[in-house]
Amino acid sequence: MRISGNTIFIPGATSGIGLALAERLHEAGNTVIVGGRRRELLDEIAAQHPGIDTVRIDTTDAASIRAAASEVIARHPHLNVLVTMAGIMRLEDWTTSAGFLESAEDTVTTNILGPIRLIGAFIEQLRRQPDATIMTVSSGLAFAPLRVTPSYNASKAAIHMLSESLRLQLAGTSVRVVELEPPSVATDLLPGQRGSAFAMPLDDFADEVMRILRDDPDVTEVQVERVKFLRYGEARGDYATVVATLNAHDPHAAA
Repeated sequence: MRISGNTIFIPGATSGIGLALAERLHEAGNTVIVGGRRRELLDEIAAQHPGIDTVRIDTTDAASIRAAASEVIARHPHLNVLVTMAGIMRLEDWTTSAGFLESAEDTVTTNILGPIRLIGAFIEQLRRQPDATIMTVSSGLAFAPLRVTPSYNASKAAIHMLSESLRLQLAGTSVRVVELEPPSVATDLLPGQRGSAFAMPLDDFADEVMRILRDDPDVTEVQVERVKFLRYGEARGDYATVVATLNAHDPHAAA
């Protein structure tokens, strides 16, 4: 993925990782469109960052995705990058159905169906461009499980395999697939995570991601150094140690 000269849509970017990357990608010379559910946050972003466009989108709603896609493409006919950023993470107790069922269904809808529907809404637009990218967002927890977030772990493992599969299907086309794999980052993804001692500072994470994209435009998995402990446990042969270490800490140890 080129570091500049793109037109990029990032749904789910009104805060956290999405907004931090949107700001940096805009500063790097890209046209950036931020998507989110709350109009007041979108208006605030537009006011604070002149040149960043905004569109309302609810990635849990198929009709909202279709409407937002039509609006974005109409306003930005050269759109060539989609970042499927929106996602949720919840603590769950799978010992009773009341402890997880509703949460699990919401997680699957947001974290798996959301990206699938987004890709479906934009794939033809992307394929019309001479150089295009789909950036998916998985997690270090796609590769090592946090005990208290089963549905989140599973959803991000699904996004990892979806990314691998899409890369095979789109080989030979103008569309590349890049998977962003965050470690725990100091955001509000879980209550208390912003202040967790185990979370990577948001600015440090976003800056390292931008350096990776700048230095290796052909990268397929964007991995900051801190996520490699989780990503490569099986390959190193210390997976059991990784899982034990991950789960010895508080619920915000990785996201």
